Amino acid sequence: MDSLHHPNQSNLEDQQEMETKPLKPDDSAPASSPSPSPSPSWFTPKRLLLIFCVINMINYVDRGAIASNGVNGSLGTCTDSGTCTSGSGIQGEFKLSNFEDGVLSSAFMVGLLVASPIFASLSKSHNPFRLIGVGLSVWTLAVAGCGCSIDFWSIAICRMLVGVGEASFISLAAPFIDDHAPAAQKTAWLATFYMCIPAGVALGYVYGGLVGDYLNWRYAFWIEAIFMLPFAVFGFVMKPLQLKGFSPIESKTSSTSVEIASPVIEEVSDINGRAAVRVEGIMAQASDKGSESEGAFRILNRFSRFSEDMKVLLLDKVYVVNVLGYIAYNFVIGAYSYWGPKAGYNIYHMSDADLLFGGITIVCGIFGTLSGGLILDYMGATISNAFKLLSGATFLGAIFCFSAFCFRSLYGFIPFFSVGELLVFATQAPVNYVCLHCVKPSLRPLAMAMSTVSIHIFGDVPSSPLVGVLQDYVNNWRETALILTSILFIAAGIWLIGIFLKSVDKFNEGDENEVSTVEKANMKPLLGGNRNEMIDDPGEA
Repeated sequence: MDSLHHPNQSNLEDQQEMETKPLKPDDSAPASSPSPSPSPSWFTPKRLLLIFCVINMINYVDRGAIASNGVNGSLGTCTDSGTCTSGSGIQGEFKLSNFEDGVLSSAFMVGLLVASPIFASLSKSHNPFRLIGVGLSVWTLAVAGCGCSIDFWSIAICRMLVGVGEASFISLAAPFIDDHAPAAQKTAWLATFYMCIPAGVALGYVYGGLVGDYLNWRYAFWIEAIFMLPFAVFGFVMKPLQLKGFSPIESKTSSTSVEIASPVIEEVSDINGRAAVRVEGIMAQASDKGSESEGAFRILNRFSRFSEDMKVLLLDKVYVVNVLGYIAYNFVIGAYSYWGPKAGYNIYHMSDADLLFGGITIVCGIFGTLSGGLILDYMGATISNAFKLLSGATFLGAIFCFSAFCFRSLYGFIPFFSVGELLVFATQAPVNYVCLHCVKPSLRPLAMAMSTVSIHIFGDVPSSPLVGVLQDYVNNWRETALILTSILFIAAGIWLIGIFLKSVDKFNEGDENEVSTVEKANMKPLLGGNRNEMIDDPGEA
């Protein structure tokens, strides 16, 4: 037994010595950074933000494209005199009902629901950028598959797989941005990232309309896949990055890693140079590489930790209220994004509904989202102020959007709907700021993942087919739009409750030991492109 234990113990002691030195600020300089200053790196926080924004933009261009009249199309029609016109796009080629057509907009949720908690949990033990690379590779293949689909079920399955790519990306990108944004501009940086959602959807309307008219709806998906491919490759070649709130990510092949045996970390200590993590009274130490029980232990450990983390989120009143309001909000926005061009075409007889809705959404989405972030920074980025902005902007936006659909004239509709969208999109940065700051750092990926899953599975996923069913029943797009818009008042009311809840910003909670080690030992390699402080693989030592 001693011959098996001593090598691991020795490696563990060396590893702990390297990890604990940064805990002592006075003597950390010689150990945590090389003597020469690292040369400037191309990979800076602003470029990280840019990369995430482009990926997010492409993801939502796909959402807008499949909803555009050019790609989505319409069913063939026949008049009483017997004159028939052929269908166009996906709906026309596959002869889909409005319900089936709405299902296509929601099918990605299957992949998102399954993959989001998995990617969030794996981010604690694997390089997040590798996970993003895996997800975006699946996304690229799935979107290319949409262009090759032959019937409803083949394209529906491909749309399900598209959700896997979003799951790997959306829960990890926001915490990275929040970590490296300037303290006084955190919401503005988040606003820049989330601005890509309305801008991407709107650009997708225009893009889908042009490609569908001049080429074929299938080319829209193939071109998207080509644009996303370099970012999928980038995820695999990117140097390891570190998230605030997690211990340093070691070599993938390390044979002596410290595993946490219970969901909540209580103490990290240095006992005579030997690493020990006490979690609710349970001590977890390094085990032999070839131990079969270690694999089962890790699976049970991760499942136990995930369950405990979920319990913490569900008992957090601020988080729950924020997500409930976001669900009601996204129910409306999701249906707007999918049925908007078609409703506009039928209510106001727009010949260029894709371009008009796309133009309004991209302008209002950009300015509204950025304004929301800047206003919250100006007010003071606190959770209470975020709820005030969420409730007020959503309520006023609902009034303008509801009034817009009451106008019989297109010239009355456009200005009112534009102001309404400007106000409604101002919520994007504040709602995600609350999601990131009402939980401790180590819970942020899971909080973002479950927020994303919730707003889709209870929001825009059911809204698209339900609005399709409602329209099939009432056969009046104006009435359908007014019923849908009224749900924004519910979202404003839910967020109003958040103003009166006791809220604490937990961004720096639990950083005294483990997180400070991560920040001091890994911040320079992250942005300086130097991984000299990466712990060598004990198995290769």
